[in-house]
Amino acid sequence: MRYLIDNFSTVMGFTRTHLYLALAPLAIGLVIAIPVGALVRRVAWLRRITVTVASLAYTVPSLALFVIIPPLVGISTIDPLNVIIALSVYSTALLVIAVPTALDSVAADVIDAADAVGYGPLRRTLTVDMPLAIPVFVAGLRVVVVTNIAMVSVGALIGVGGLGKLFTQGYQRDYPDEIIAGIIVTLALALIFDRLIFVLGRLATPWTRAGGGTKKAKGAVA
Repeated sequence: MRYLIDNFSTVMGFTRTHLYLALAPLAIGLVIAIPVGALVRRVAWLRRITVTVASLAYTVPSLALFVIIPPLVGISTIDPLNVIIALSVYSTALLVIAVPTALDSVAADVIDAADAVGYGPLRRTLTVDMPLAIPVFVAGLRVVVVTNIAMVSVGALIGVGGLGKLFTQGYQRDYPDEIIAGIIVTLALALIFDRLIFVLGRLATPWTRAGGGTKKAKGAVA
């Protein structure tokens, strides 16, 4: 803890960079995965292909992506964009699987009722399916944000900033206190953002607090 106190401004600088590198890919993943996941949900063969491709993308080691991406997009290996692109791939891969799963949690009778009153597929997806799928989707979103916060640290191995620099510098200088400081702050960020997304999910679904919603949705919030 002494290292954190003595080097607070430096650690906060690393923390700001770390959050940018973790949250920007999350935003990109959401923009891509929500429409793609909603579109492939009802086409069985397309959904299987999408899930397979996403699963394969997530298994590619991060260091391999950090080496492959720069020549493909014409950037330097130590460019922060390298980490953002790599984590965007992982975020999209996880979320494109989570979106159809969340939409599947909406009760069939609710879908039938929306269809019966004349909701078209797009309107029903946007105004009925997606709001009711939020509790299950939030569970997947929490996994992605925590994973991103953890994986940004790997970027320090290629010289990209973030809290991972505390690990590499601490190792190079044989200074355990610096490494421990990096672990503490990284864990704190993961816990804070995990709870933040949980709370936002609860605020966005007031009916779950009032005892409404589907059983699947309520189970996913716990």
